[in-house]
Amino acid sequence: MILVTRINGAVFALNPDLIERVECTPDTVVTLVDGTKYIVAESVPEFIDSVRHYRASLIAQASRLEAEPTATALTADDHEDLDAKVLPLHRKER
Repeated sequence: MILVTRINGAVFALNPDLIERVECTPDTVVTLVDGTKYIVAESVPEFIDSVRHYRASLIAQASRLEAEPTATALTADDHEDLDAKVLPLHRKER
């Protein structure tokens, strides 16, 4: 999510994956894929930078996750430690 500012100063979070287009008319108008429109205080270049930064952070986070050891690289002792930390999702039947 990215934070944007309404013209009245209220800040809200917007999912950049739902953006269809951004226009400068002269206010910045963000149109979502469902047709919802928001007028925001950020300029079009500022808005695009926010989306770009958001997407770059997702890629960086995914790269960090790939660099962590995977379950196949763990030893038998590691698997036992992980099993001890896993909480059951369902109650055991009595």
